[in-house]
Amino acid sequence: MTELKDILNHDEELDSEELVRYLQGNATDEERFAIEKQMAGSDFINEAVEGLQNFKDPAQVAEYVKQLNQQLQKQTARKLSKKRKRKLKDQNWLTIAILAILALCIAGFFLVHFYSRK
Repeated sequence: MTELKDILNHDEELDSEELVRYLQGNATDEERFAIEKQMAGSDFINEAVEGLQNFKDPAQVAEYVKQLNQQLQKQTARKLSKKRKRKLKDQNWLTIAILAILALCIAGFFLVHFYSRK
């Protein structure tokens, strides 16, 4: 699993600086057209722009993204550590089960071998 370090998807063509300029009304006509075209083609981007319009200060957006990234890192770190602990516990029970089955097989072999000689 790849580590998630940033809540924003940087594979998209839409950049956060472009969004801030668009929301402030400082975007060029070409940038505005490109953003509106992406909004028309993607419900996710459309919802993101509508949600970002509720922020009055661009610094709030940057702080909110920072908080989301920190929460994402904490949650994924907790989930990974829980999975690792669970795997170790499961392996202990697996080892005990295999040893118990082997012991029963060996005991059964000796019982069959002992009774077949008499």
